[in-house]
Amino acid sequence: MVSSKIQAAAILAMQLRRLQGMERDKIEEELKQLHELIKKLEAILADENEILRVVKEELLAMKEKYGDERRSKIINHELGKFSDEELIPEEESVILLTSENYIKRTLVSDYRRQNRGGKGKRGMTTKEEDVIDQVVQASSHDYLLFFTNMGRIFRLKAYEVPAASLSAKGVAAVNLLQLQPEEKITAIIKHEKNANEDGYLFMATKKGTVKKTPVKDYANVRTNGLIAIKLDEGDELRWIKRTTGENDVIISTSAGQAIRFNEKDTRPMGRSARGVRGVRLRPNDSVVGMDIVTGDDQTLLVVSEKGFGKRTKVSNFPSHKRGGVGIKAAVVTAKTGPIISVQTIDPEITEALLVSQNGQTIRLSPSDIKLLGRTTQGVTIMRPI
Repeated sequence: MVSSKIQAAAILAMQLRRLQGMERDKIEEELKQLHELIKKLEAILADENEILRVVKEELLAMKEKYGDERRSKIINHELGKFSDEELIPEEESVILLTSENYIKRTLVSDYRRQNRGGKGKRGMTTKEEDVIDQVVQASSHDYLLFFTNMGRIFRLKAYEVPAASLSAKGVAAVNLLQLQPEEKITAIIKHEKNANEDGYLFMATKKGTVKKTPVKDYANVRTNGLIAIKLDEGDELRWIKRTTGENDVIISTSAGQAIRFNEKDTRPMGRSARGVRGVRLRPNDSVVGMDIVTGDDQTLLVVSEKGFGKRTKVSNFPSHKRGGVGIKAAVVTAKTGPIISVQTIDPEITEALLVSQNGQTIRLSPSDIKLLGRTTQGVTIMRPI
């Protein structure tokens, strides 16, 4: 019994010695491998060519495992300086200006397409008695020409108009342009980024003066603005349209007169010129609208102060020489009040939005406004409050 226990202890002691020996052999083997690795790495670090060879091998291995098509572009020459404009994405935008000269820029994509008959979506928050006066769609890199009632012109890139949400009020235009007291924007003309500078800008004032200036004359506009037209005392620049040099122009007055003439009757003039007479006004009369005639399928929408309105075919207004008193466009009576707005309407226009001075708004189809002759007063289209 005792001898068997001694034998078992001897066997156990022999196995422990064997295990210890095996562990020692393993550690010695790992140490040997470590010394070999150190020797190899020292040899690599001592030879620059060997370092480059190892780097190349590792990069090729990474390319094999993770490589895909290059997304950046390698240019083997020095790059020029980047301008801020090159970092701004080109996006289709909508510029909105209110009658109180608040302005903002929104993206076209913000306006969700809807089916007809819906309530629409608020496009701008305005102060009481302030309404959206102009809407211009432009790329963020297009130029915007701002004309003021004092006959000055300013120019900005569309992206310089602060972007805002649909519900935002916008910023006062005086924060963007060096406007004088009582000076207001009366028209915004878009000039596309890569568009040619052919054609003209045709202007009309409240007192019937007109002027035609080549678009190229406004290629460089200082930040403090330029004179677009020299105005007489008490006169204001109100209407600006871009023309081809071949268009007919129609000017309407508060007394219900209208004159149509070809723009060729007005010679091109420089920026600081005063202009020439477009319509001869009778006492207490003033211009209330100027528009371009592009075809005899258009109609002329006439709206009076007391909510009367009508449409008349443009073909009913024959072309005359400029400077006359014009012909009757509407009958003005105490019942209708003076004419306050006249505008040409293309056949494809399906909706019109009328806004009164106190903010009363009505949206209707032009076809709902009766088509009448020139010497009529029209029908009630809005009952002012």
